[in-house]
Amino acid sequence: MSRIGALLARETVLAWGRGGGPLVSVGFYAGVATLLPLAIGPEPARLAAVAPGAAWVALALASLLSLDRLFERDYEDGALDHLALSPVPLELTCAAKCAGQWLATGAPLALAAPIAAIGLGASLALVPLIFVCALIGGLAFAFAGGIGAALSLGARRGGLLTAVIVLPLFVPPVIFGGGALAALAGGLPWTGGFALLCAYAAAAVALGPLAMAAACRNALS
Repeated sequence: MSRIGALLARETVLAWGRGGGPLVSVGFYAGVATLLPLAIGPEPARLAAVAPGAAWVALALASLLSLDRLFERDYEDGALDHLALSPVPLELTCAAKCAGQWLATGAPLALAAPIAAIGLGASLALVPLIFVCALIGGLAFAFAGGIGAALSLGARRGGLLTAVIVLPLFVPPVIFGGGALAALAGGLPWTGGFALLCAYAAAAVALGPLAMAAACRNALS
């Protein structure tokens, strides 16, 4: 357990400092939330109607920014070879990388999500669910995005390839999370969408490291 804890601490520190850490993702998120009123108009009623969904789309896009370096840096300097040969299973190493990515990027974005949604006109009553959905959705984005990052190891234009692979995997969390928020805003039952979001995140956490480890072994062979 001490090795896993040390590995998680290492990955969190690397994710925090990689490419500007959470500041780039949060800045991008804020930029999207700022530009949206300029694109669809400043009418409060219109902005309030699209605020939850727009916040989720911005969250998904912001989560993409640091994925291309999730495995690439360790792959380039040979650290990934040592991690693959260490006593810690490669699946746990991949899980620690994604967990560190979530702590360094997903959690700050979850804190920014309610602020952005309120700025777009969302009701204050939605704030708790926005935060919880963004936190769980960020976990799904980190582990599903790790699959794309591992599959694109060693490829030219790996960042573009990662985005192409990952964007379809990001669709279900956006639908489930945005649907839960829209249902709550409309006074409809919202627990179904929230339960599906939690189930998707759990599946990504359970199955994602297996796919990532297999892709890493393929890239190292």
